[in-house]
Amino acid sequence: MRAPRIQPLLWPRSLCWGPAGPQMRSAPRKFGAVAGGAAPSRRLDLRGIYPPLTTPFTSQGEVDYVRLEENVRLYDKIPFRGFVVQGSTGEAPYLTQQERLEVVRRLRQAVPKEKLLLVGSGYETTRGTIEMTAQAADKGADAALLVTPCYYRGSMTSAALIHHYTKVADASPIPVILYSVPANTGLELPSDVVLTLAQHPNIVGIKDSGGNITRLGLLVHKTLHEDFQVLAGSAGFLLASYTVGVIGGICALANVLGTPLCQLESLCRTGSWDKARELQHRLIEPNLAVTSKFGIPGVKQAMEWFGYYGGLCRAPLLPLNKTQVTELRQDFSSNGWL
Repeated sequence: MRAPRIQPLLWPRSLCWGPAGPQMRSAPRKFGAVAGGAAPSRRLDLRGIYPPLTTPFTSQGEVDYVRLEENVRLYDKIPFRGFVVQGSTGEAPYLTQQERLEVVRRLRQAVPKEKLLLVGSGYETTRGTIEMTAQAADKGADAALLVTPCYYRGSMTSAALIHHYTKVADASPIPVILYSVPANTGLELPSDVVLTLAQHPNIVGIKDSGGNITRLGLLVHKTLHEDFQVLAGSAGFLLASYTVGVIGGICALANVLGTPLCQLESLCRTGSWDKARELQHRLIEPNLAVTSKFGIPGVKQAMEWFGYYGGLCRAPLLPLNKTQVTELRQDFSSNGWL
C-alpha cells in the first residue's frame, strides 16, 4: 500500500508520471491534497451521477453536433456531476477518431467548467490508447475512461492488463478511470488487477458495469486507504451499490431519467433508505429496457419521449420495430414515468 502523500497533488493537463518521475506539461489544475495518516483526499472528486451521452446522427448518418449540444444544454438543468462521452452508449466503436475528438472539443466548449468531462479513450492497443488519451486531454477531457482491450481476450491475462493500464497511466496527462463492462467485452477486469492498479498515482477509479455487488463492496473495502473511487455502471443496481460504498454512477438511463437518478443518489446520501428503495424499484424495468433488452436503440427512442433528441443509431445497429417500441413504452409507463 502506498504511503500517504503530504504534498499537494497537481493533476489534469499538468502531470505525467514518466520513468524519471512526474513531469510538468502545462498550467496545473489543483484537485486536492492528502492529510497524513487518514485516507487520501480526492485528487479528482468523482462523486455523483453521470449520463454516458448518446451520439446523435443526421439523416445522412453524420454526427449531429448541433443536436448533441442541444441535449447537453437540457441536461445542464439536472444536477449531474458531469458527462461521459465516447462510452458504450455513445457508440464510440462506430465513430472515426476525428469524429471522437470533435465531439470532445464541442462538448468541452458547451459543458460548464465545474462539471467533469470523462472521455472514453480506450483502444485495443496500448499505443493507440496512449495516443487517443493524449489527444482527448488536449481537447479538454478531465479524465480518461479506459475500457479493457478484449479482441484477444484469451491473452488478456492479469499481467497483460496490468502492463497495459500501467503504460497508459504513466503516459496520460489526465487521471485514468478503469472501465469493466463484461457484457460488451466478454472480459471482466479481475479484482486482483483492479487492486494492483488502484495503487498507481494516476489511476483514480473504476466504472464497474458487471452488477456483482459483492465485488463492488470488496473493491471499496480494499481501496479505502487509496485515492481510488468506485462507480456503479448501471442504474439497475445503483441503490445496492451505494449501500456498499460506491461514490456515484455512470448510467445509460440517466440520458432519459436523469432527475430521478440524481434524486436516488441524494436519498442514499441522506440515509432515506425507504424512499430510495421505492424509487429504485420503479427504475429497474426502465433500466433493463434501455440496457440488456433494447440497448442503445432503446435509449435513443426513450429519449424522444422525454424531450431529448435520440434519433437513429449508426449501422449496423437498427432502430426498434413497432412491437419493440410498444414494449419499451410499457416498461416506462407501467412504472409511472409516462
